[in-house]
Amino acid sequence: MLNITFSYRAVFFLALLLCSSFVFSQNNKQKELETRRKELRREIQRINELRAENKSKEKSQISLIEDFNHKINVLSNLIKVTNQQANLLTRKINSNQKKISTLRSELSQLKEDYAAMVVKSYKSKNKQSRIMFLLSSDDFKQAYKRLQYIKQYSDHQKQQGETIKSKALELQDINKDLQNQKEDKKRLIAENREIQKSLESERKEHEALMKTIKRNLSLYASQIRKKQREADRIDREIDRIIKAAIAKSNKKAGKVTSTKSFALTAEEKVLASNFVANKGKLPWPVERGVVRLGYGTQRHPIDKSLTIKSNGVRIATQKGAKVRAVFDGEVSEILKMKNVNPIVMIRHGNYLTLYRNLSNVYVKKGDKVSTKQVIGEVFTNPSNGETILRFTISKGTKTENPASWIYKM
Repeated sequence: MLNITFSYRAVFFLALLLCSSFVFSQNNKQKELETRRKELRREIQRINELRAENKSKEKSQISLIEDFNHKINVLSNLIKVTNQQANLLTRKINSNQKKISTLRSELSQLKEDYAAMVVKSYKSKNKQSRIMFLLSSDDFKQAYKRLQYIKQYSDHQKQQGETIKSKALELQDINKDLQNQKEDKKRLIAENREIQKSLESERKEHEALMKTIKRNLSLYASQIRKKQREADRIDREIDRIIKAAIAKSNKKAGKVTSTKSFALTAEEKVLASNFVANKGKLPWPVERGVVRLGYGTQRHPIDKSLTIKSNGVRIATQKGAKVRAVFDGEVSEILKMKNVNPIVMIRHGNYLTLYRNLSNVYVKKGDKVSTKQVIGEVFTNPSNGETILRFTISKGTKTENPASWIYKM
């Protein structure tokens, strides 16, 4: 009998633990989604601010398409997140409604039982009936047991009253939560409708612009190829400079010449280790900005037969934006090429960060820099008003996705 009771208790506590774990998981998921929703809304706000800032400038069709694609992508993600939040709230509402139904049934039964006890108690209320109940006992042992029964019955009655009170309060709290959840869901649905309208508007403008572009697609394709060739030329030159810096550093350290990775001193090893320890937590290279183009090889938004190879990210920011070092390090090079705006290369042990398309540079080769130190200013294109920072992270000559390193990129 003891083993069976123990088993029932074990099953009960296991069920309670699983239920608590599920509720905790749901609450965590809701918090994550809400954080993501706020991030996406802030990103849309930044996109709109940058658009308003450059409204008077005549942007190229390619830049406009990139703008539309980026905002459409962010809006689509926001719709997805709000839908997930609404679905999660629906599950919580259904769960709470089931709880309310169960609690009401329990409360009703408890009240019935309590009422029966009150009636029974009233009937045997006078002292004489209690005394007679005790005096009619066969012996002292039975009298003692009857006295204990009277006391236990009285205690049980009080406990039943407290249980009813507790259940009623629990029901009240769940009802309150339910109303709040319904209001939250209503707000999310209303917000989603507004986002849908904005998304449809962006898509219509995007389609209209694409129709104009397609009339002369060969011209745009030619411009795209030319830009990609220029980007490839710059990437090759950067690669050559990095290899030369690695070879020079290794020769100085008396190591076998290598063009892939730096020979590190004890101090540089610590710096590289700290850099890696902060992966995913590094600050943005500009205070405010949105990623216009991500890392890696991707189809071009205008001509799907063409690809863009991006060794870093392009960040759109406001005019006059200051560029910041994302981590402690040393200015390895200030790169200056023909028809290319200055590039600052900062070394963090065997890692490098590159800040491209600067108008002003505030540091020089060999300078020690600290996290968030201003190292320059982003160039603003006078013809279209665009302020774009190209940012790259590499380990030796191998580039890595900055989104994996920068906080919430």
